[in-house]
Amino acid sequence: MKRYTLIALVTLSLLIIAVLTSVSAQDAPPPITLTLAGYAVPREAYGDIIPLFQAYWLEQTGQQVIVLESYQASGAQSRAVAGGFEADIVALSIEPDVTRLVDAGLVSEDWKDDNPYQGFATQSVVILTVRPGNPDGILDWADLAREGIEVITPDPATSGGAQWNILAAYGAARRGHVEGFEATDEGAAAFLSALIGNIGVLDRDGRESFLTFERGIGAVAITYENEYFAGVAAGGQYDVIYPTSTILIENPVAVVDTYVDAHGTREVAEAFVEFLWTPEAQAAFADHGFRPVNPTVRAAYGIVDPIVEGEEVAEIPAEEIEAIERNEAVTFPVIEDLFTIEEFGGWSEARPAFFGDEGLFTQLISQIRGQ
Repeated sequence: MKRYTLIALVTLSLLIIAVLTSVSAQDAPPPITLTLAGYAVPREAYGDIIPLFQAYWLEQTGQQVIVLESYQASGAQSRAVAGGFEADIVALSIEPDVTRLVDAGLVSEDWKDDNPYQGFATQSVVILTVRPGNPDGILDWADLAREGIEVITPDPATSGGAQWNILAAYGAARRGHVEGFEATDEGAAAFLSALIGNIGVLDRDGRESFLTFERGIGAVAITYENEYFAGVAAGGQYDVIYPTSTILIENPVAVVDTYVDAHGTREVAEAFVEFLWTPEAQAAFADHGFRPVNPTVRAAYGIVDPIVEGEEVAEIPAEEIEAIERNEAVTFPVIEDLFTIEEFGGWSEARPAFFGDEGLFTQLISQIRGQ
């Protein structure tokens, strides 16, 4: 009798577990799908961040999140979303690519106002990479105007990152940090003209452009600090040159309001964007060579300047800083002359002035390369 009683008890226990599991499964909300439309460069960083968010959301709500990812040049991605690609979230290279979506009525005009980071998930700076040992002796921007120096940079017509590159070069010259050229608009235009004459390949996005350089084409690549670190981590062989003067890159992220409301994904989409500013996500960005915007992670990497002009960063407890798992292979040097897009009056003035139909870069490249 005891044997049969034991069997019955085991059977009953298994039945209870099965019922409870079934009830729990029924209580759990159904999986939800998000579509992320990003520019090409941070693909690997999001590959680390997305599982962190999925685990966080599952723990908080019991709901599984499926994230569909799309990556291409920032401008092309922005145009695709404006044209009907129903992404829930956009992570782009430059603010004007989000502005296009605001103008299209897809993203709310106040997308920058509900967070302390003005809608920017990461920062970077424009730098130069050269062949191992720097055989061409490239030290700063002026060397990119030398005869016989082939320069690699993406096409500003498709790549937001390329626009950062061109503005970095022009701004450095106008601010008096390009030897041999006057610190005026005319002098900066002369330097930009010489630089364009040396451009060998104009790829459609930053990632393709850097891969072109990695394949052995060109003496120097104008690229982003994070691309250099990504290349080194993958075994790339090249040296980095930090220009005396360069521009601070700020990469925006936004919820696409029209599409999240149509999909019923607003809550999880907004949570995903908010998660990007947490120490966990920011540490993942930093691990891939992006300059973080979260003050704790910035402090862990020795970046001491405020992330928002005029904002005072409160003292951060040492234990919070020490809790950040830092990638010791990544360092963020201080730039002697670091300027922002405000050097050009903001994107609303810079983009048409340089990359519009009558813009300086557009006119110069047409004259020099026939494009």
